[in-house]
Amino acid sequence: MDADRAHMHPALRLVADRQFGVFTARDAVAAGYAPDEVQGAVARRRWMRVRRGVYAAREVVEAVADDAVAAHRLACAAVLVRLGGRPAVSHASAARVQGMVVPATWDGRIRLTDEAQWRRGRGYEVAAASLPPSHVVPLGAFRATAPARTLVDCAREWTLEDAVVAMDAALNAELLTPAALQAAVLDQTHWVGIGDAARAAGLADGRAESPLETLGRLRIIGSGLPVPELQVEIHDARGFVARVDAWYEEAAVAVEFDGQVKYTDPRDGRSPALVHWDEKRREDRVRDLDVRVVRVARADLGPGWRRVEERLRALLTTPLTGPRRFTAVRLGAALSRPA
Repeated sequence: MDADRAHMHPALRLVADRQFGVFTARDAVAAGYAPDEVQGAVARRRWMRVRRGVYAAREVVEAVADDAVAAHRLACAAVLVRLGGRPAVSHASAARVQGMVVPATWDGRIRLTDEAQWRRGRGYEVAAASLPPSHVVPLGAFRATAPARTLVDCAREWTLEDAVVAMDAALNAELLTPAALQAAVLDQTHWVGIGDAARAAGLADGRAESPLETLGRLRIIGSGLPVPELQVEIHDARGFVARVDAWYEEAAVAVEFDGQVKYTDPRDGRSPALVHWDEKRREDRVRDLDVRVVRVARADLGPGWRRVEERLRALLTTPLTGPRRFTAVRLGAALSRPA
């Protein structure tokens, strides 16, 4: 047990553990501490102030310093104990504590929802809105909006791209189902911004495996090009050759979204050089089957997109002729768009 928590009264430690490490001065007094003992623990930095009247053991605060999810969860818990614990963590805050993708531009403000009150305070905002039982899930001693409600609430405020990225990632991680996402949209039919959320849900596809794949797909759609199939396996006479990110069957064109992470932070103990070599060998095998491959990097989604669009458009207007020495196998249909 951590040193500072080891000195904590078991009754206070129980309260803190249920609240992700935070407790109030009132909780400490209820566990038998005198007010001057609380002040002394803070002065000696055994306990650290998280918000006015809300504390956590020093080890708890230090442990979340490099963990964005845990740090925001601690901050949410501190606000909730000040507010009596009734509101539910919601919007971007619920997305963060539930491990969803949030935009890099998010300001970190704590978002909560309560059925009976609207209020703002230092670093937090409480929205007044209905919270049916099916829209909430437990979060320690507190509550949070369920994943589908969370994503729809976010999509009513975020840009379309940010909302679809988050939905794709959550569907891919099986944090929710397409049906649950669609139901959450229908539950908020008359709410402000629900049209934006419905459009995002209609574009969401859980087969996308990275934000780059989502953003690239949206770029393709926004260029007036056909929507590609996602995560398609290419097989030759000997069996599996490769799985491509996006696929156009008639033209036999594969689109590969080439993020840097697989080279800079490779898995399976492989070096970046070996990952690069394996990728080259894989693509060579695909091209040997007369499949045309278009690679798209993050930088291509900006001003350089016109070059990618023109190349892709030209390839799609030139169907593959001659015998096909490969078979395309579709995967993951169950995670496709909910509507």
